Amino acid sequence: MTYRHVHGVRYGEVDAQRVVYNAHYLAWCDDAVEEWLASLEDDLDVAALGWDFMLRRAVIEWLGSTGLRDHVEVEVGVGRWGTASFDLWFTGRVADRPAFTATITYVGVRLGSTETMATPAEVRTLLGDPVAAPPP
Repeated sequence: MTYRHVHGVRYGEVDAQRVVYNAHYLAWCDDAVEEWLASLEDDLDVAALGWDFMLRRAVIEWLGSTGLRDHVEVEVGVGRWGTASFDLWFTGRVADRPAFTATITYVGVRLGSTETMATPAEVRTLLGDPVAAPPP
């Protein structure tokens, strides 16, 4: 299963070169995950499961620039399930032009702590089996 989130680039996200400042790309990944989980909240209440997750590692590759008022489509999917950790892949495009790819490793934790916790079966079921990221 994958999810798509569209982000409209705002003035405050561009730098003096009129392109998006690099840190914003990871924020867009975060937004995509948040919206994906929100779209599932009728079926998934992670707080009731006592589970949360934290970023452990992020790898990003820029493939092209994005600028003011571009609409960046961020697609996200599960790349790997571990016991407590998992990878999500991301691809970002502006129309038919690739902008970035990323892989973020998260680790499951008990809600309100940093104590490692296995990912609940309910989360795995709703986010789906790992799928390969589409080519950039």
